[in-house]
Amino acid sequence: QVQLVESGGGLVQAGGSLRLSCAASGSIFSINAMGWYRQAPGKQRELVAIITNGDTTNGADSVKGRFTISRDDAKKTVYLQMNSLKPEDTAVYYCHADVMVNSIRRGYYWGQGTQVTVSS
Repeated sequence: QVQLVESGGGLVQAGGSLRLSCAASGSIFSINAMGWYRQAPGKQRELVAIITNGDTTNGADSVKGRFTISRDDAKKTVYLQMNSLKPEDTAVYYCHADVMVNSIRRGYYWGQGTQVTVSS
């Protein structure tokens, strides 16, 4: 199995910064993509940012220019640097991984989530 362990959430004032980390471990042959999603109370889970093994990135328009996604292949870790945080960024942030468990089997995994709260 594959495990995703997130860290870095917390409480911050508007305009502040946080850095989320997500480390993948377990039966990983290769990583196709890793990313971050978020879910605010009463809302659907939405994509925040994603990065592929080719370093292609994509993200929500609402975070462009403020959030940056990056990865460390050796550590099987993805990061989300969040700057200029706004109260509307408050949500549970979930790490997601699209991996090859072996040469032919693909799997999709979620982390447990980490709370980000931005106060006004």
